[in-house]
Amino acid sequence: MIPFSYYREKFINYLKIEKNYSSYTITSYNKDLKELEFFLESNYKNLDVREIDYFILRKFIIFLNTKKINKKSIARKISTLKSFFKFLVREEIIKSSPAASLLYPRQEKKLPVFLTEKEVVSLLESIKGEGFLQLRDKAILEFLYSTGARVSEMVNLRKEDVDLIGGMAKVMGKGRRERILPLGEPAIKAINDYLKKRKDKSEFLFVNYRGRKLSDRGVRLIIEKYIKKLSLNTGISPHTLRHTFATHLLNRGADLRSVQELLGHKSISTTQVYLHLSIENLKNIYEKTHPRAK
Repeated sequence: MIPFSYYREKFINYLKIEKNYSSYTITSYNKDLKELEFFLESNYKNLDVREIDYFILRKFIIFLNTKKINKKSIARKISTLKSFFKFLVREEIIKSSPAASLLYPRQEKKLPVFLTEKEVVSLLESIKGEGFLQLRDKAILEFLYSTGARVSEMVNLRKEDVDLIGGMAKVMGKGRRERILPLGEPAIKAINDYLKKRKDKSEFLFVNYRGRKLSDRGVRLIIEKYIKKLSLNTGISPHTLRHTFATHLLNRGADLRSVQELLGHKSISTTQVYLHLSIENLKNIYEKTHPRAK
């Protein structure tokens, strides 16, 4: 019998090499499958992966529920199971996926957290100084807000992927889908100022103080530092700038399809969540359009 860990590692390598998933996503998938592996070893001795059926997976989900894991985490783990067993079918290790019929728990819909235009200005202007780290941090925040790129896309950017004269950046998104993103003037200036301070020879656009490629976690820590400095909502993350980018474009009249292309969403339904508008923007629209507003 081939151990479960063999198939888990094979799947993780597939996500890294063929799917080009971010290190954060891969770590999450691996963690979820290790939980299943532990459950199987504890309850089903010497069980072959081809013997895993829907009922065993249902017992695993029930086991997770007893640990009082939130619905969002349960949904992610089910998604991991579906992807893993779909991969085993693709590799002809099993004939059909036992996870195909697993149902996701009903989620409470939450609107994405985003910053107001005033908060974005305050955040960007809070970075003072002409040192390497200050200029790099300013360039990072300007880039994320200017492009709406995922952090995983940004940290993998090489210098050659950015055309500062033409004002464009080429990123590799999920599923190895390449897209071109426009850069605003403030982002171009911030990146130029930062690159002038660079002394290392790394091919990557954003590096740490040792001149090595910056990690996803490194970017998170940088943003958290400035969020705390301004005493803004502690729930703000690097992804908040992506939410903010999309929200501000739609609030100022951009069409949904264009925003979908810029964000690199496969389905427009994913982009539709950004159609929410701030109360201030709704009030402005009302005052401009309703004949009895004034």
